[in-house]
Amino acid sequence: MANLKEIRNRITSVSSTMQITSAMKMVSAAKLKKAQDAITAMRPYAEKLTELLQSLSATLEGGTGEEFTTQREIKKVLLVVVTSNRGLAGAFNTNAIKEAKSRAAYYAGKQVDIFAIGKKGNDILSKTNTVIENQSPVFDDLTFDNVAAIADTLTQKFVSGEYDRIELIYNQFKNAATQIVKTEQFLPLAPVKSDLNVAAADYIFEPSKEEIVLTLIPKSLKTQLYKGIRDSFASEHGARMTAMHKATDNATELRNQLKLTYNKARQAAITNEILEIVGGAEALNG
Repeated sequence: MANLKEIRNRITSVSSTMQITSAMKMVSAAKLKKAQDAITAMRPYAEKLTELLQSLSATLEGGTGEEFTTQREIKKVLLVVVTSNRGLAGAFNTNAIKEAKSRAAYYAGKQVDIFAIGKKGNDILSKTNTVIENQSPVFDDLTFDNVAAIADTLTQKFVSGEYDRIELIYNQFKNAATQIVKTEQFLPLAPVKSDLNVAAADYIFEPSKEEIVLTLIPKSLKTQLYKGIRDSFASEHGARMTAMHKATDNATELRNQLKLTYNKARQAAITNEILEIVGGAEALNG
């Protein structure tokens, strides 16, 4: 009977775990809908902003915005790694961390530092790399203004010459089951090209094109970072929902197997008791 008791305890434990994973799946599904709507609504704006910046820059002359586009010899690199503050999200955090380590290896021989956005990335990467800052609290209140402050900090680090290149690593949201690890060059800005063949006289600019571009570049950088963090945020909930769905299915299957094992063991125990009784009765009659 001790064996039966052990199996019953395991069934109870697995059932409790299944309830937890099922609840986590439902919570992530609810949060995913909101996060997915946010990133879906933002992408057209970000793409249009980039298109406008390219269109204006293609018609400019001189060194307007050169502090953002200067290609310096790469000696110091800053990797901005976006992960989550919590686990139980499958390979979501692992994939971003692996990509960060791969990029650090790519720049071997140069100074490579980490700017962590997310507790999980900070905890793991700080063991092998230099993490200069951790901005995990941004997920507690994920707004454009809070992310813009981080973008300003990163921009200042490049403009001041503290770093020669800044790259952004995050999970791009595709759907609930698929996240794509992306590495984007944040600074310096890549040379902009425009396929639009529009004469300058077609538009009246107020203020000047130069002033508009100088306003759009910081705005574009803030939007790029915000989009990356929003993408990662939606990816996190999608990955967690999928992971908890699989965990619930596995727990259900394990519970069913344990119930079958319990019933077989119980049947065997009853059969042994019957055999003992019959054997005892025959011994008395004999």
